[in-house]
Amino acid sequence: MEKLMIAGGRPLRGTVQISGAKNSAIALIPAAILSETAVTLDNLPALSDVAIYTELLEELGSTVEWSGDRMSIDVSGLRSKPMPNGNVKKLRASYYLMGALLGRFGEATIGMPGGCNFEPRPIDQHIKGFEALGAQVTNENGALHIKAKELRGAKIYLDVVSVGATINIMLAASRAKGVTIIENAAKEPEIIDVATLLNSMGARIKGAGTETIRIEGMDALHGCRHSIIPDRIQAGTYMIAAAATRGDVVVDNVIPKHLEAVTAKLQEMGVHIYEMDESIRVVGQPEYESVDVKALVYPGFATDLQSPMSSLLTQAKGVSILSDFVYSNRFKHVPELTRMGANIRLESRSAIIEGSKLSAAKVKATDLRAGASLVIAGLTVEEGVTEVTGVEYIDRGYDNLVTNLSNLGAEVWREND
Repeated sequence: MEKLMIAGGRPLRGTVQISGAKNSAIALIPAAILSETAVTLDNLPALSDVAIYTELLEELGSTVEWSGDRMSIDVSGLRSKPMPNGNVKKLRASYYLMGALLGRFGEATIGMPGGCNFEPRPIDQHIKGFEALGAQVTNENGALHIKAKELRGAKIYLDVVSVGATINIMLAASRAKGVTIIENAAKEPEIIDVATLLNSMGARIKGAGTETIRIEGMDALHGCRHSIIPDRIQAGTYMIAAAATRGDVVVDNVIPKHLEAVTAKLQEMGVHIYEMDESIRVVGQPEYESVDVKALVYPGFATDLQSPMSSLLTQAKGVSILSDFVYSNRFKHVPELTRMGANIRLESRSAIIEGSKLSAAKVKATDLRAGASLVIAGLTVEEGVTEVTGVEYIDRGYDNLVTNLSNLGAEVWREND
C-alpha cells in the first residue's frame, strides 16, 4: 500500500487544470448502456472509480477504447448479466447499473454497492422509483433483483432529495413507455450533465436542474459524443488548498457558477477571489476570519467540501462552526486532524473548530474527502513531514494529485508503506 508524504509550509502558486467531474462520469458511463450504438465521452478523469466502471462494462460485453481522456463505448455486444459480486462491491455508484440495465433489458441483478463508508446511504428512494415504474424488487443474498415485464411512466415524489435516486430513475424512465415526472428531484449540475447526454442520445427530458423533471420514454436511444462538465468538488478543493497555504492559484477549466457557495464562504473569511469566464483566481491572505458553514444540497455548500473546509477553518482566528445537514456522521476526518493539533469538538451534526497551528503527524484517510482534508492540513504544516495512508480513497476522486500539487510548488510525494 502507498502513503502520501507532505512537507508543508509552501504557499501554492500557479495554475491547475480541473478534469472532468467524477460524479458525472460515474453516471454517464452506465448511461451508455441505454444506447443501441456507440457512445463517446470526452474529458473523463483518470480515476480508480472510472477504471472499475470500465471493467464492469466489459464484463457486460461492451468494448471500451481509450484515447487520452476520451472513452468510446461500443455496446453492440452488450447483454444482461447478473452481477451480484465482484467489482460492484468496490464502487458506490455501481447502483446506476440498476437503472441502466432495467431500462435497456427490463431486468437487473446487482450486488449492494460499496465505496466510501462514512455513513450508511440507503437506496430506498431508488427502489421506490423502480417500483413506481412497474418493476418488482427483491433482495436475495445481498443482491437486488429487479425485473419488469414493461416499464411505464409514473409520477414519483422523492421523500428525500437524492442525486443517486434522481439519476437512476431518469435512466430507467428514458426507456419506459409514457411520461415520468420526478418531484423533489435533486438539482446538482451533474444531473443536468446526465440529462444532456440522454437528450443527445434521443431522450426527451425537461426540467433537469429544477425540483421537477419530466421524462418522455423512448423505445430506443442512439449513440452520440458528449463532453463531461468540470469537477466542481475537485476545483473547490484546490481553491480551499490555495487559501489554506496563503497561496495564489488560478483554478482553470471550471464553471464559476457551480462554485458560488464555496466562493462566498472564502470571501467571507477574507480570501481574495477573482472570477473569469472559465477560471477562478484564489489569493490567500495572512489572516482569516472565522465563519459558520452549513453543508446543504445544491446550490448550498457541498457536503463533499465539508471535510476540506474543516482544515481551512483551523487557520482562521476565533471559533468557526461547520454543520453538515446532508450526512450527519461525515466527520471521521476530525480525529485525524486532532492528531495534527487541531482544536475541534463535535456536537451532533456540527464541528466546532477553533483556530490552531497544525503539526506533522501520521494520519489515515477513511474516505475520499477526508483524505483531501488531511492533504490540505499537511500542506499548512511549517515543519516536518505529514504521512497520509489510505491513499486508495484519495485516488477515487483526485487524478494527478501529486503532479498538480508539485506543479503548484508543494513538496509532495508517494512512498510504499
